[in-house]
Amino acid sequence: MNLRAALAPVAAGVGVMAAAAVVLVPALGGAALEAGPTDKGAVVQRAAGGGTSHAVAAGAGCTAGNAAESLRPSAGEGPAVARIRKKGQLVVGVDQNTYRWGYRDPGTGRLEGFDIDLARAIAKDILGPDAKVVFQAVPTNQRIPALERRTVDMVVRTMTINCARKEQVAFSTAYFQGGQQVLAPRRSTVTAFDDSLRGRRVCTAAGSTGEAELRKQRHGATVVTVPNQLDCLVRLQLGQADAVVTDNALAAAQAAQDPTVELKGRPFTDEPYGVAMNKDDTDLVRRVNKVLDDYRGGGSADSPWMRSYRRWLRADLPGISGPPAPEYSD
Repeated sequence: MNLRAALAPVAAGVGVMAAAAVVLVPALGGAALEAGPTDKGAVVQRAAGGGTSHAVAAGAGCTAGNAAESLRPSAGEGPAVARIRKKGQLVVGVDQNTYRWGYRDPGTGRLEGFDIDLARAIAKDILGPDAKVVFQAVPTNQRIPALERRTVDMVVRTMTINCARKEQVAFSTAYFQGGQQVLAPRRSTVTAFDDSLRGRRVCTAAGSTGEAELRKQRHGATVVTVPNQLDCLVRLQLGQADAVVTDNALAAAQAAQDPTVELKGRPFTDEPYGVAMNKDDTDLVRRVNKVLDDYRGGGSADSPWMRSYRRWLRADLPGISGPPAPEYSD
């Protein structure tokens, strides 16, 4: 089933095995979550910093039609995988406040969500069943700098694969697909990503594909940028924004948190999510793609991907029968 088509009804209205030791370290310029071995800890707020990471022009070989292609999977060990094994831990850039994807469960104190399940599966494959995972909360606009500076080994954070970003970082094959859409109060006269936004304050995360789309066409809106998408929902609730532009997969989770808001119109882009890595770490890209092949389980209803989907996403994004098929460039 086409995932964008499956998401359309939502648009009209609305872990895997735990690692033995999980640590959260301070975010890069954002709110940090710090925890001990049981993945339970206090939330420490820090001021956001850093500007939007503006991607450079995409290479001639990358197009919208082939952007989701990646390297063929391999279980081999190259320099990047060896480096992770030597230090005995996988450092993963994640979100800390997106419901269903990467957030701290207030009941258990654990970091949970669809992206967190996948990150733990990758760590287990590389480091074994007692894998140590260091989750580092990374604001949207600091995902690429974190990879370039090697402060994280990878980013698993609803990050869209596109040509501009592939000039700066490498991506796995797609593990989920959504699309940009408008979120607004149910009673709002905003109807879609169109001229109904004129004169409105539209919030989006700095460095996101939503911001990129608004730079192309803002429909007469005033654009407000924040470090993380959840900050936009808060702005909406406080009356400091009139609408939000974000991935509909994330917006559906926000609508689940606040029933006074809903998705408006239909998705107007394709947003394949991939695991992002440093551009030089080609062996790690191939290893992650091998993990993703196993994770998809050949489309089995009992695959790790489907189990994670049913646990975290199906209630808000019903009708998805499986993950996107992998596409390879080699």
